[in-house]
Amino acid sequence: MTTYTTLIILSGLVIFSYLFDLIAGKTKVPSVILLLFLGIGIRLGVDYFGLLKINFTTILPALGTLGLILIVFEGALELKYSKDKNAVIRKSFLSALSILLLTSCLITYAFYYISGESIYKCFINAIPYCVVSSAIAIPSASGISKEKKEFIIYESSFSDILTVVLFNFMISNNRINVSAFAKLGAELGIILLVAIGSCLLLLYLIGRLTHHIKSFLIIAILILVYSIGQSFHLSSLIIVLSLGLFLNNAGQIRLGWFRKYFIYPTLGYDIKQLFQLSAESAFIMRTFFFIIFGYTMDVYQLQNWAVIINGGLVLLLIYLVRFLYLKLVLKSGLMPELVIVPRGLISVLLFYNIPANIKIPMLGTGLLFVVILGTSIIMSLGLLGTKKQSTQEFEDL
Repeated sequence: MTTYTTLIILSGLVIFSYLFDLIAGKTKVPSVILLLFLGIGIRLGVDYFGLLKINFTTILPALGTLGLILIVFEGALELKYSKDKNAVIRKSFLSALSILLLTSCLITYAFYYISGESIYKCFINAIPYCVVSSAIAIPSASGISKEKKEFIIYESSFSDILTVVLFNFMISNNRINVSAFAKLGAELGIILLVAIGSCLLLLYLIGRLTHHIKSFLIIAILILVYSIGQSFHLSSLIIVLSLGLFLNNAGQIRLGWFRKYFIYPTLGYDIKQLFQLSAESAFIMRTFFFIIFGYTMDVYQLQNWAVIINGGLVLLLIYLVRFLYLKLVLKSGLMPELVIVPRGLISVLLFYNIPANIKIPMLGTGLLFVVILGTSIIMSLGLLGTKKQSTQEFEDL
């Protein structure tokens, strides 16, 4: 394959992804589904014509991690804090935590029934199926009301963070006892201190840098801090969310010494530039991640009815917990919050990070694909139905 052929393919994939985003805006079908099917189609074409197969599994986690950082950062940069939002923040946090724990327990029991493995192994293998993917949920919530959109952004971001915390905690502790929770508390304390220091340092740098290249440097430092934290099994996604919220709301801090050293006239413009760059970078990372994930999928596993049945069971448990929580605890409307629980990028990342000695072979990528595809399709149909209902109500007025 020549250099120009490679460039043609890469640029063509980006153009397809852009078109998929336009289609998603009109039809409410997540572009992720279209990207997955594009990747699957490419793989089937390669197999059919006997072309050279490329092993992308080694770079998939790196692409996914970059995409996750940029998407959460982009979402946080959109959020403006005010005291009247304390209620939605509290509500979304409790929702993310409660649904994560309840769903993980039920799916753990299902995996125990299916595989007969230990509860510990089943619980770790269940965690990737319990996280709401902010990579899909945040873009999909763009067409709903502002209040519901803020709830989805906060909830999906909290879901990512809490799931990573839970996953790291379970991987690091074979036995759950007081010392394990003490260690967790110390790690979270370290992360909060690092987050505060990183926020102040990066804001200071943005104000002092005179070079015309700023945004990429800030993002590079953010990725560096995240990677160092994750290498020590710390939940560095907290830093990403904190930095985005801090930068977008720094102007509201009225402390004299803070405004003297950290606030400068062009801060708003620089934050806007940073948001634009992170959004476009996230678009590129998301494009290649989901196409490559689709390419690496063994679609022939879907001929196995056990995979379909097990995937259906997991989907049933996901929506059962969601329905009961919305109905009995939040006591709010079901739509569209009920259906905006997609599984995606973070699920794939956690799945690939399960140690080989803990991974359950019969719960492979086929099951993960069924759940990701199923939640995306249900979300698409739910959002489309909600859109039609809203349009009809408007016309009736």
